[in-house]
Amino acid sequence: MISVIIPTFNEEKVIVDMLRNLKNGMRGIPHEIIVTDDQSSDHTVVLAKPYADRIIVGQGVYKRTIARNRNQGASAARGTYLAFIDADITISDPSVFFTRALADFTNNPKLVGLSGYIKVFPTLATTGDRFFHGLLNRFHYLMNNVFHRGRASGEFQMVRADMFKKLSGFRADIVASEDYEFFSRLAREGRTRIDPRLVVFQTGRRAHELGWPRLLARWFMNTLSVTFTHRSSSKEWETIR
Repeated sequence: MISVIIPTFNEEKVIVDMLRNLKNGMRGIPHEIIVTDDQSSDHTVVLAKPYADRIIVGQGVYKRTIARNRNQGASAARGTYLAFIDADITISDPSVFFTRALADFTNNPKLVGLSGYIKVFPTLATTGDRFFHGLLNRFHYLMNNVFHRGRASGEFQMVRADMFKKLSGFRADIVASEDYEFFSRLAREGRTRIDPRLVVFQTGRRAHELGWPRLLARWFMNTLSVTFTHRSSSKEWETIR
């Protein structure tokens, strides 16, 4: 079974379309949909209830990180595989997508982590979106499939549940670049792979809000900081409304 885990924080604008697409598209594939909400102040939880098998809302006061949110979902998951997907992601045909993903794991017993190509919806994509996502997708392909160093975007990551548990999941104290850090640790335990046939579409909202130069600078600084100091340069989990 696949446990699909979606971390949310004030995602009422996108959560219904995302969950409806998954729920309708994964029929025939054993799965569960888990929404892990970080105390949203909007209607995210109410809107997610008709589509999610489980909703976990963070309790108490704690440092908000998307890593902590994902880990909460993983702790309640029952699947052999964990698929982490952001709330603004859409998969064109979830049944075909996850059938291919499962085949990747079945065909390679050493495979512990899997991701795909990230693109912006064609109707929303700018020239910058197409250019920079093209570069990032190829970079991730080389880092995983050729150099075996393990880098992948958090928009979609799929891992073996037993390996996730062995590594104690994402580092909850890292605010940004937690996805790179986790996939880097995965690559030391087995194979990680980017499958270009696995394409997920996102809204591109962060790049559109911040601009590509500013966004790339943040990614670069956070990646360097996590790599060499084991902590991110960003101090808070920033959300885009």
